[in-house]
Amino acid sequence: MDFSAALPTFVITLREGVEAALVVGIVLACLKKAEKTALNLWAFGGIAAGVLGSAGLGLVLNRVFERVHLLAPELEAVVEPLLKVGLCGVAIAMLSWMLIWMTRQAKSLKGEIEGAVAARLDDSTATSAGWGVFWLVWIAVLREGFETVVFILANAQRGLGANVEASLGAVAGLVGAVAIGVALFKFGVRINIGRFFQVMGVLLLLIVAGLTTSFLKSADGAAIALGQLNGTDLCFASGSCVLGPLFWDLSGWLPQGTFPGLVLKVMLGYRDHLYWAQAIVYGAFLSSVGSLYFRSLGGRRSEASVKVSQQPSP
Repeated sequence: MDFSAALPTFVITLREGVEAALVVGIVLACLKKAEKTALNLWAFGGIAAGVLGSAGLGLVLNRVFERVHLLAPELEAVVEPLLKVGLCGVAIAMLSWMLIWMTRQAKSLKGEIEGAVAARLDDSTATSAGWGVFWLVWIAVLREGFETVVFILANAQRGLGANVEASLGAVAGLVGAVAIGVALFKFGVRINIGRFFQVMGVLLLLIVAGLTTSFLKSADGAAIALGQLNGTDLCFASGSCVLGPLFWDLSGWLPQGTFPGLVLKVMLGYRDHLYWAQAIVYGAFLSSVGSLYFRSLGGRRSEASVKVSQQPSP
């Protein structure tokens, strides 16, 4: 079994999972400080509901994706690449927004969560406060889980093997995120969480940039299929339909189907046959979103480390 498909999902799930773990850890720390640990079960319920909701949504979308050829076999060649275009577009937009937004909000995140928890604890009834904690945690976990699910589906390939590998990468990333969360909030281990997010952010930026080549490849396939369905020629370039001329052909010495080309493909969007439209969009994405990301890093003071005190409140 080739585990190269697990690498990008591992990176994304680890980063998203750590982000969710920080939210959950801050909530639990606030409950402990307020001597409301009886509400911890509501927080754990929110975690379980968020994970199950993300997994359920992924199963539903994957089922729809797999059933396209049964619902409309004559349109399969058109609908499948169009679905891939939509999923890739959503994944690119969501992950790019998350990358920049989280970097800009990191400094104030702890205070915002503590304020939200305090507002819910001011509720007159324990049940209402519990539901408030539940929804706060549920939204955080579901948001990160949904972003991961969309990315996995956008990269899904036909055949069970590739999806299994991607799922294993997601599970490994989730386990790693839980381990980091426990180390931070249970044992008070010092971790340079700012540096962690910076490194993972760069990897995520490269992975999402790679999605742009898949997005355009699917758009090219959709244009070809639409032309064949309508009996018209929608293409204007030789070798591709809407991607323009060939930018490079490296299949002779770095094929994308074998190592290390396969790893470069799943991590960075490498193509042994790359067209001009893909090269231009890839570069434009890195220069624009990358510029916004690095400016957001320079615009805030990074925290050297995170340590959660386990001392009881006075």
